[in-house]
Amino acid sequence: MHDRDDDDGLFGPSSATWDLHTDPMIGPAGLRALVLQALHPLAMHVVAQHSTFKQETWQRLHRTGEYVDATTFGTTREAHRAAARVRGIHSRIRGVDPETGMEYRADDEDLLLYIHCALVDSILDVVSRSRPPREAVSDELADRYVAEQVVSAELVGVRPEVVPASRADLAAYFEEVRPHLRATREAREAASYVIAPPMEARTVLTTPMAPIWFGVASTAAASLPGWARRMYAVPELPGAEASADAAVTAALRGLRVALVRSAGRVPGVQLSEPRRRAMARLAEAS
Repeated sequence: MHDRDDDDGLFGPSSATWDLHTDPMIGPAGLRALVLQALHPLAMHVVAQHSTFKQETWQRLHRTGEYVDATTFGTTREAHRAAARVRGIHSRIRGVDPETGMEYRADDEDLLLYIHCALVDSILDVVSRSRPPREAVSDELADRYVAEQVVSAELVGVRPEVVPASRADLAAYFEEVRPHLRATREAREAASYVIAPPMEARTVLTTPMAPIWFGVASTAAASLPGWARRMYAVPELPGAEASADAAVTAALRGLRVALVRSAGRVPGVQLSEPRRRAMARLAEAS
């Protein structure tokens, strides 16, 4: 199976994964995931010490999107090649945890599992909340998506038996991991780079990219669960969480309408070749 160059990849057009990952809100969902992922102190320390995220914010965002697209929409061979490159990078990254003094590896299963779950949770939450009722994500589709994504975790080296395979499993995982999460200085800096990445002065002055990006990213970050927003010390009136969530849901729906009208284009984000091929196949089949 891994030798084919013309298959529909690991999931295929009828999968829940293609349904959610072809949604125009997949970009904002990815931004939410990055801010949520930053709350894992060790995972954030690995990024801060061993990545060029600050120096190459746009390039890193683009490469992350390309990886998700390759494993989602690429052929089986393309998906496994992309995952092999990521595993190779992770295998070379090692260091010492500044808090415990213990050695760590970037391919530690606990770290990879948290990154995976934060992405799955973000995509499911943002896409579900932003869709109009007639296009709602059903409970069956949501559970199928979480189950399908076990494959994605396995690609980077996580044992499938420890990966949440349903929404209930995913919720239980976050309940278990929450006591170990917090907004460190490195996390706050990373979140600020996601929401307001550095831009050349000419870009800011000659295009609307900066305010549009800030609006998209800040809305995505506002969709974090209440416990995550509190870790980032986002101001909120006592007892107003439900109202805040309703307002964010309305904002997500408005953002989705805007992205649909712009053909899903987010400033600074280009469609990858695997995604373009997938969209063309979907158009031919419809």
